[in-house]
Amino acid sequence: MGTWDIGPFDNDMAADFSYRVDEAPSEKRAEVLRAAFREVTAIGDDDFLDSDVAVEAIASAALVAAQCPGGDPVTTSYGPKQPLPELPAELRPLAVAALDRVLGPDSELLELWEESDGEEWKAGIRKLRGVLAGADTH
Repeated sequence: MGTWDIGPFDNDMAADFSYRVDEAPSEKRAEVLRAAFREVTAIGDDDFLDSDVAVEAIASAALVAAQCPGGDPVTTSYGPKQPLPELPAELRPLAVAALDRVLGPDSELLELWEESDGEEWKAGIRKLRGVLAGADTH
């Protein structure tokens, strides 16, 4: 996996995922995001979470958070090019659960970031989680 920065779309897998989101019909884009969250959360805490699956969930979480109060817009050229419809609020707790799993035990992506300067990356994921969790209470 090519990674060039710490943002949700700053790696090859997330950029490819953006293309998949764009290719889905507008009314199916929320389902693409939901599937990314489910793929991560279906993996038990005692099972190994592959980094490719994790980065898609992070990219999905960033897209959901962008529509929440306090969320940052996705402006990178590696994100989806097509506008997303208003996403259902029920995606927020799914995104939070997926991010918790990415930062949990047996997460390949977490292990990879901890081998380098992962504190800034983890802070970004926690910020994203905070936006999603806070929006879920409104």
